[in-house]
Formats: sequence, structure tokens, C-alpha cells
Amino acid sequence: MKSNEQEKAMTVINGSFVLPNLEGEIAEAMDSEMEGLPISFDRAKIPAGGGLAFEVPGEDPDSPDMLKELVGVIVDHHPVNAYWQEKFNGQNNPPDCSSMDGKNGEGSPGGKCASCPYNQFGSGDDGSGKACKNMHRVYLLRSGELIPILLTLPPTSIKAFADYLGKRVVSKGKRSYGVLTRVTLKKAVSSTGIQYSQAQFSVAASLEPEAIRIMKEFSERIKPVTRKLAITEVDTVEEVKEAEEEVLPL
Repeated sequence: MKSNEQEKAMTVINGSFVLPNLEGEIAEAMDSEMEGLPISFDRAKIPAGGGLAFEVPGEDPDSPDMLKELVGVIVDHHPVNAYWQEKFNGQNNPPDCSSMDGKNGEGSPGGKCASCPYNQFGSGDDGSGKACKNMHRVYLLRSGELIPILLTLPPTSIKAFADYLGKRVVSKGKRSYGVLTRVTLKKAVSSTGIQYSQAQFSVAASLEPEAIRIMKEFSERIKPVTRKLAITEVDTVEEVKEAEEEVLPL
């Protein structure tokens, strides 16, 4: 039987999803213990070649969990762009130019992303796709956790995410932090027959007003951290340029 303190520390949504109480003692403890320390986020990786399971860090660092779905509250999401002059060499180097809002690049060449020659179709190495990688970061707070997991969407999954937000969330008068979101994968095939994995999104449940209030406040508190998380080549996934050209920007 749970104590009063344990009951105060969590809110159960839809019978099974545990939302920690991110206020009071827990919030104070996080602020106090983590003061001056960088917060890192576990990353959910989209597999290459049409795989249907996300790779997520587990208790054993050498043996990640393979999950067919991710369920949680989206506490932040935003576009990111990254350009590397040199091809990936295994060093996980930072990009030569990056943008944390998908609009303004910093570095070389820097400037407005919309007019940058590296952000135009056909600028890729083989004359297709873009030299600059357009991605979208999604921070998902899962059941019972205090720190969200980071899912970086490649261009081939961005339109599905935009459709989900526009048609299933915003048009219903809700916000991304006001619902439980389920993320799955489906196998897709490019125009040249290349198989790849595409993220799919659906509403798992709606949050109660009090949970929405807590999630909204948490979202506002964590954005100063998420919007400064440096981009590295870990963010990138296998490119499918034939499909990328069919994707509209968010």
C-alpha cells in the first residue's frame, strides 16, 4: 500500500501511465542536486534498413533495450539543422554550421538557413538531397521518469510528425504536452527501392487539466536546457535521399 508521500509523488494517467509530481520536493531536489551540472538525455535511435524497434539505453550500457513503441508526453520539440564539410569519420565531430531553430545558422557558412546553398535540394554529395541535414528533435517524458528521452527525427519522419500535431493535436484544441503520444515505426520504401524506418505518431490518451498544468510548467522549465543541447553526428540517422525530396518542411 502506497504512503501519502508516495501518492503525492505521482499521478496515474489512463490507469497505467505514472507521471511523477514534478513540483515540490522533487523539483527542489533536482534543482539543488543538479545545480551547475550538465543534464544529458538518453536517446531513442531509429533503426536503419526498415527496422521496427527503437534502440533505447537500458540498465546495461552494453545491451540497449529494443522497443516497438515509445509512449510519453512531448515536453519540447524543435527543428535543428546541421552541416558538416567533411564526411563522417567516426569521430562524432560537431557540425561546421548548425541551427537550433531551423532558421538561423551559426558557424561556417552561417546566416539564414532558407537562403543557404547547402540547404537546397541537389546540394548533396551525389547531386540529390541536401548537404545540410534537416532534423526535428522530440523530447518525450515516459512513465515514471524525471528526464525526457530524446528522439531525433530524420526528414523522412518529419511530415508524419507535422501531420500528427496539426490534425490530431492542435486542431483538437490541445497542445503536445496535453496528451500522451505513442510513437511507432513502419517500414517504408523509397522510389529506388531502398527500405527505411519511418516514425508514426498517435494519441494514446488525453491528460487531465491538473496533469496538463504540471506538464506545461515542466516544458517551460526544461526548454532552456533542451534548446542549448549541442548537435553531434549522433543525431543523424541513415539517409534516404530519394524519400527526403518528397518531405515538406515543418
